[in-house]
Amino acid sequence: MKIEVLYIDDCPNWVEVGRRLEDALAMGGYSRTPISYRLLRTPDEAAEVSFAGSPTITLDGEDLFATDGRTTDLACRIYFTPSGLAGLPTTEQLTKAIASRGV
Repeated sequence: MKIEVLYIDDCPNWVEVGRRLEDALAMGGYSRTPISYRLLRTPDEAAEVSFAGSPTITLDGEDLFATDGRTTDLACRIYFTPSGLAGLPTTEQLTKAIASRGV
């Protein structure tokens, strides 16, 4: 399993999403799974991956929260959470999304 966080410099949510991912992976029994981080600096770099805004979390190269919102714009991403719109998913959402992939 390969987890990667795609992010841009201007959006600080990638730091906290990393913490939440670590917690979610631990809850699912995957605490030894490394998380990699990729800084996207240009629209061309964003076009090369499944980027839907910062932070985008991919599992084996696919957006963990896939939408039709793939973009090359270097912008922050909005997630739908139980508490409303937020700049990152909850730990519970991450745990469920990872489990739903059957890993």
